[in-house]
Amino acid sequence: MSRQSQSLSARLTRMNLLVSGAVLLIAATAFFSYDVFSFRRSLIRNLDAQVQIIGENSVSALTFNDEQTATATLQSLQSSPDVLAATLVRNDGKVFAQYGAVNAIDGKAHALGASENDRVWAAVTSVVVAHRIVFQGKSMGVVCLAAKFGEIGKRARQYLVITLVILLFCMLAAIFISAISRRLIAEPIIALAEAAEAVSRDKDYSVRAEVQADASEIGVLVDAFNTMLEQIQERDAKLNEARADLELRVEERTAELQTANRELEAFSYTVAHDLRGPLDAISGIAFLLLNTSSGEDRSVRPMLEQLKTSTAHMGTLIDDLLNFARASTTVVRATSVDLSAIARAIVAELKTSDPQREVEISVAEMPELMADAGLMRIVMDNLLRNAWKYTSRHAKACIEVGAIQTFRADGSPGKLVYFVRDDGAGFDPARMEKLFQPFSRLHGKAEFPGTGIGLATVQRILARQGGSIWAEGAIEKGATFFFTVE
Repeated sequence: MSRQSQSLSARLTRMNLLVSGAVLLIAATAFFSYDVFSFRRSLIRNLDAQVQIIGENSVSALTFNDEQTATATLQSLQSSPDVLAATLVRNDGKVFAQYGAVNAIDGKAHALGASENDRVWAAVTSVVVAHRIVFQGKSMGVVCLAAKFGEIGKRARQYLVITLVILLFCMLAAIFISAISRRLIAEPIIALAEAAEAVSRDKDYSVRAEVQADASEIGVLVDAFNTMLEQIQERDAKLNEARADLELRVEERTAELQTANRELEAFSYTVAHDLRGPLDAISGIAFLLLNTSSGEDRSVRPMLEQLKTSTAHMGTLIDDLLNFARASTTVVRATSVDLSAIARAIVAELKTSDPQREVEISVAEMPELMADAGLMRIVMDNLLRNAWKYTSRHAKACIEVGAIQTFRADGSPGKLVYFVRDDGAGFDPARMEKLFQPFSRLHGKAEFPGTGIGLATVQRILARQGGSIWAEGAIEKGATFFFTVE
């Protein structure tokens, strides 16, 4: 038998015993209380009759002042075991005759009022009855009887014995009834609970509770439970089928998307790479024509200058496209990277390209990080060249590269956030979502040249290494680009 079954059976047994014991106790108390009340009332009636008989028998003794006869009359009370004492008092208050322990009466005869003929003083264990002796309309005296309720204790012990016997019988009956209840009630409920526990534990909706032969509420409950399991099993099967079909479709669409992305990236890389050769040839021819043309070819020279500028812009676009494709296709190889050294090298290249500019550039010492060195150079190159470009309209500019240590709520060190800050043209914060979209520009080409691919390339590189990038800025108040690398 399982622990749940034992517990339920024990509860049923205790419940039956408790109900039987409570009912028996209430019934025994009620019967005993009624019996005590009836016995007390019967005893008082008997005493009242006795005291009247004694009073009538004592009239002649009081009339002729015969104390011996009066005492003999009182001595006849010896046949009544409940009577403790008796007293016969004359009208003048003197005791005429007495019997037994007269202190039990304690002057009750003198307490009877002049207008009273009978009176009863009932206590818990004793009672005193007083009766005025009247003969021919004249008071002769007062007789008092004191009796004990000894029979009540005896009856209480009898009731206790009877109650214990009946209680034992009730316990045996409760055990028998509990056995029947366990078979009819406990066992079906336990079987239902075990089935529910098995379903909850194993998620096996094919489990069924044992069906009851009768049509009681428990049988209806078991049938409803099994019907519910059947419905859940059907829905679960349909859900699993739909999930499998959905997973298959997702896998197919994912494979198709990955194939399309690879083909698109391969196409972009191939186009950009294959354009490099003809573009270099065109640029070289334009350079030769510019250097070998004579002074008379004044109308040709501007076209050659324009051709040279266009080929340079197209070369920049091809480089950006190659970097954008490389950000998605290159295998990430994490090594120790010194961002400070990379930033200084790029700053030196920028200053060499335009030595006339007055730009104050500070690069802080930053801890090394584990990342792909080639991809991180592309990140720093794009961010620094953007800062260099967007500060070009200012006579004096300032660019800062550094890192900020963040902290968690518990005070422990968090992520290290890198930043590139400038005081250039800035951007409109309302259009910030377009910053990292490919080919999306916040400034016109007439203001600042560019392809609009650089920041999208930076975001893709950082995402591949578990990092992120965001920006803060305002128009003509500069911009700060923050990024993290896991």
